Amino acid sequence: MTTPPDRRARGNPPSMITVRGRRLAYRHDPGDPGRVPLVLCNGIGSGMELFDPLVAELDPGRPVVRFDAPGIGGSARPKLPYVYHQLAAAVRALLGRLGYARADVLGISWGGGLAQQFAFQYPGFCRRAVLLATATGLWTVPGTPRVLGRILHPRRHRDPEYARSIAGDIYGGSARHDPDGTVALLHSSMRAIPVRDYLYQLAAISCWTSLPWLPLIRQPTLVLAGDDDPIIPSVNGAIMSQLLPRGELHRYRGGHLTALTEPELLAPVIDEFLDR
Repeated sequence: MTTPPDRRARGNPPSMITVRGRRLAYRHDPGDPGRVPLVLCNGIGSGMELFDPLVAELDPGRPVVRFDAPGIGGSARPKLPYVYHQLAAAVRALLGRLGYARADVLGISWGGGLAQQFAFQYPGFCRRAVLLATATGLWTVPGTPRVLGRILHPRRHRDPEYARSIAGDIYGGSARHDPDGTVALLHSSMRAIPVRDYLYQLAAISCWTSLPWLPLIRQPTLVLAGDDDPIIPSVNGAIMSQLLPRGELHRYRGGHLTALTEPELLAPVIDEFLDR
């Protein structure tokens, strides 16, 4: 069945809400009544628009909720550093205000840490989890020092020419032969990011790890790992899927951003897992 283009675009404008003392920008696409929503957690330095290509390929009847992290995109700047469990509580409150009794969660990269925290923190509320191009935080098999050095500074989010010059080296996959496409995707979801707010995001994951308690996440969890991801080597996906009691590993050919640059490859895998 062909879906009308306007429905696939998920064009609802962003809204603002204050939850747990945080003023967050969010977007809610209600989908079909009665279905479990999917909440999307962004990578570091990126706004909710980053997920546009993936959302357009997902089942259009699936409710989708996405938001900007504190200090990113339209969300208010945090006054102090924050940790994952605080942001997970704000996301839970947001979903409650939208009237949902349960939710699925998907997180990419930095947002994958938040997705793990959310699933662990709210086992009765979170039904299923999808962990995309992500790892366990502090105790992780890291990328090369050269790659890590380039992602520790927000210049790649602020300078398109610089981002283009390093895209293949840090994102892998299609960015190696189409850096322009990758940079266009990233900078379409970015505004000027204050260095302090970027550092707050780095601090949130640098002092966090899920490794000791991954076996306590009992929800069905899909782990998606690319075979050419310089930031998160694919061995991390294998480790996570083994530690998760109901973990399922799906290796794909591509890099760190394949779900966003080539969403038609992974959206069916995600939909099938969520609809079981």
